Amino acid sequence: MSDEQTLDLLETKIKELRELNKMDGIDLSSEIARLEAKLTALRKELYSNLSEWERVKLARHPARPYALDYIGMIFEDFYELHGDRLSGDDQAVVTGLARLDGTTVAVIGQQKGRSMEENKLRNFGMPRPQGYRKARRIMRLAERFSFPVITLIDTPGAYPGLAAEENNVGEAIAVNLETMARLRTPIISTVIGEGGSGGAIAIGLADRILMLENAIYSVISPEGAAAILWKDKERVREAAAALNLTAPRLYELKVIDEVVPEPLGGAHKDPPKTAAALKDALLRHLSELMELSPDELLKSRYDRYRGIGRYRTLTDK
Repeated sequence: MSDEQTLDLLETKIKELRELNKMDGIDLSSEIARLEAKLTALRKELYSNLSEWERVKLARHPARPYALDYIGMIFEDFYELHGDRLSGDDQAVVTGLARLDGTTVAVIGQQKGRSMEENKLRNFGMPRPQGYRKARRIMRLAERFSFPVITLIDTPGAYPGLAAEENNVGEAIAVNLETMARLRTPIISTVIGEGGSGGAIAIGLADRILMLENAIYSVISPEGAAAILWKDKERVREAAAALNLTAPRLYELKVIDEVVPEPLGGAHKDPPKTAAALKDALLRHLSELMELSPDELLKSRYDRYRGIGRYRTLTDK
């Protein structure tokens, strides 16, 4: 039995005992407390030193909160807007206007599905060109009315199918990057699950980039990297370690601005707690960005991306 299965069994047992504890004449509080202490200790042991591959699996956990979950817990009065005003709508991208503690903001999120039926509707969280153009439409609307833009990234990548290529998905992503680079209003992006390649960065060029503690952000999936580098998909653990795709590592590299903590075991263990931590981070960063003029924002954004990465000049001996 795996450590994860042991934790699941303990959680189930505690839930059953709590139900029994509600019955007259039965007091199981001491046994419940003992099992809860054991559960906490096991969680700390299991999750205190996760490998890169283990974080990848947490980022993809099917019970992990998705964009619409966070929108419901963090924002008020969310009003969804549909369509790219060109060729259609894309349910893998959710856009709209909402309030964040009284401030009107534009919200853009990549949405996966829970069931097979919903995943077909959401295209497994892989946006098509229509989704990126819809996002761009909302960004420009936000700029017109000086609304900050908040994006929630969670995609394995842009949809790679023939229909997406025929509708010029590469152009859609490129124009989004150009739009966000020049947008004269604050932009905050948060990687809440998977941040896959250009599919993620198409709504991720921002003044501030946050990541949930167990999210991942990478130019390619570990499976894809293993297949390309070693012609062996079984070397995913090695690839995950080489890609520097975890939030703590990307914070060290100054690619992101903050790691938002998750409960032990991942965001799905306590979604309201995770949402509260994310909301606090969004409010702090938004407060700082709102003090800057549009020109100051653009300069700061430019300097931010110019400062990422290192290079070395090679000379002939």
